[in-house]
Amino acid sequence: MKKLVVQLLIFTSVSVSAQTANAVIDNINSKYNAVKDYTVNANIKADIPMIKILPNNVKIYFKQKDKFKIESKGIVIVPKQGFTELNNFISNKSKYTAVFGEYLTIGNVKTRLINIIPNESSGDIVLAKIWVDMAKMVIMKSQITTVSNGTVNVDYTYGDQVSRGLPSVMKFEIDVKKFKVPKSVAADINKSSASKKKNTKTKGTITISLSGYKINSGLNDKIFTKKN
Repeated sequence: MKKLVVQLLIFTSVSVSAQTANAVIDNINSKYNAVKDYTVNANIKADIPMIKILPNNVKIYFKQKDKFKIESKGIVIVPKQGFTELNNFISNKSKYTAVFGEYLTIGNVKTRLINIIPNESSGDIVLAKIWVDMAKMVIMKSQITTVSNGTVNVDYTYGDQVSRGLPSVMKFEIDVKKFKVPKSVAADINKSSASKKKNTKTKGTITISLSGYKINSGLNDKIFTKKN
């Protein structure tokens, strides 16, 4: 009988925790869903072993639910996990179970970890973790483990669009051995590998600074189909 009571208490605790975590995600989703589209200027700096990519100024277009485009004159590497994949994943609560983890102070912001566990193993996302500013209901840090790109960590900084959940800076840390890069860049890596000593660094960073958001302007779908 005591064992049964303990099991019921554990189950109840997990259920309440999951419901509360889901409520937090609902708040995040409500901000995300209110942004029907946006255009933003971005400066992208990549520091990845064996890849030489100059800082690039680009324009990013986004429209719900998953339309995404970058206008650029040069090579750009942007992990999709930070822009659309995570938001699309957490918007469908039938796909995962969400459970609170520990508290963590990031800078001077107290955050709460939410572990997001897929209900099925057939998708690309294996596990997602988000650290949420519980006061402003925005994601301060995420860690997404996928089949295709390994683990991608993202740190978020917010400015004047924090109320909409749109960051001013995103810093990605990627697993160089697993992260997929454009074919043209991969060719450069192979050439560099043949002519240089092996680089032992396994992590790379991509920093994206965002400014000049234009939100809910009614972007035409043609923008996402025409070539740059």
